[in-house]
Amino acid sequence: MDLPAVVINFKAYAQAMGARAVDIARAAERVHDETGVSVVVAPNAVDLVRVREAVDIPVFAQHVDAYQPGAHTGSVLLEMLAEWGIDGTIINHSEHQVNFSWVEYVVHRAHELHLEVIACAADDAIARAVSDLQPNAVAVEPPELIGTDISVSKAKPEIIRRSVELVHAPVLVGAGVKTTEDVKKAVELGAQGVLVASGVTKAKDPYKAIMELAEGIIRALP
Repeated sequence: MDLPAVVINFKAYAQAMGARAVDIARAAERVHDETGVSVVVAPNAVDLVRVREAVDIPVFAQHVDAYQPGAHTGSVLLEMLAEWGIDGTIINHSEHQVNFSWVEYVVHRAHELHLEVIACAADDAIARAVSDLQPNAVAVEPPELIGTDISVSKAKPEIIRRSVELVHAPVLVGAGVKTTEDVKKAVELGAQGVLVASGVTKAKDPYKAIMELAEGIIRALP
């Protein structure tokens, strides 16, 4: 995963399942090819392999379980991701929170398997704690802004500033991020990219939505 980056979490939206997940991933790859901006996609667990086979940009899981291979019915393991060439995983998203030891195991084992980890945090204090585990990036997302039209870079820029100062890892920001200006502001505040979801997956034209986010990175860079 090159930084700065636009990371797109498909979540479990109907608009981003099956063939539609592949379409969004291909739109993301097209934006990368045309702009050079790093774009990462995180489809649901069922679509991971199909998306991986369809694109060459980084593909991440949305979550992974902190188990070694064995009798763990229904679990998604890091070893499974490695077997199919998945690049990494998101962990501790506000919609799928886990405890600190879970994050610690995932980061440590992922590094052993040459996988990358984006660890999520609800605020700058949690971000500082998980950053000590040395994930590849920490995504700071105030839960109250997730899925809204209120961008963290506008409503709570101080969270971005404090996170960049405190965190010992590249910082991504998310929650309400949908426009070129949202991304530009976040990067100017020191973030290394954004973690987005509904702004892309629910867009009438995902390619256009991703391009607008990439433009924010381009405009913020020297």
